[in-house]
Amino acid sequence: MMLVATKAQRTERRADALSKERIVAAAIEILDTGGESALTFRALASRLATGSGAIYWHVASKNELLAAATDDVITRVTAKAASSAEPRETIRAIAAGVFDAIDTHPWAGAQLSREPWQPAVLQILENAGEQLQALGVPEPAQFNCASALVNYILGLAGQYAAAARLLAPQTDRSAFLTTAAAQWTQLDPVQYPFLHQMAAQLPEHDDREQYLAGINLILAGITTIR
Repeated sequence: MMLVATKAQRTERRADALSKERIVAAAIEILDTGGESALTFRALASRLATGSGAIYWHVASKNELLAAATDDVITRVTAKAASSAEPRETIRAIAAGVFDAIDTHPWAGAQLSREPWQPAVLQILENAGEQLQALGVPEPAQFNCASALVNYILGLAGQYAAAARLLAPQTDRSAFLTTAAAQWTQLDPVQYPFLHQMAAQLPEHDDREQYLAGINLILAGITTIR
């Protein structure tokens, strides 16, 4: 004998199948493949084999969806970094994780630079602040120190967002930097002596290594506060 599901049972199964987590995961796939412009509710509904109305039940707008997707990416970063026992190493792990996340998901960098108090930014601030407390940074200095760290990290997000707007995705990094270095050498050496000296290093420098060196410099300053 065939068992026919009731309307209530079918509705419950659909609700279980189309969770916000599934929607966010599908959105991340679209964003990684086609960028922010590719993420529409129509494209999302097609990927999830559902109607746009069902998606709106969980997510009210594209902005909310972008924030949720970025929050999901950053949550994974901070969760992984939490396994580091020593506060300095945890901060470095958070910073490196955010760098790698933005490198993998450039759209997340644009989103992080767009809304200063979105959940993903608050996550980074909370995790950095907790580690500064564990380092014994005096309470009056904690907010300033955490802000310095987070603003530096989000500066990366802003740079990636700007590059995504200005440069084609297929841009050859080495060729682009070689051209920039050549432009530096054409500047007046009296007015720009430092850039002339650094021009030789520009094409082959490692962005990630340079970024983490900045984190080390900030931490070195923070640990002198008593």
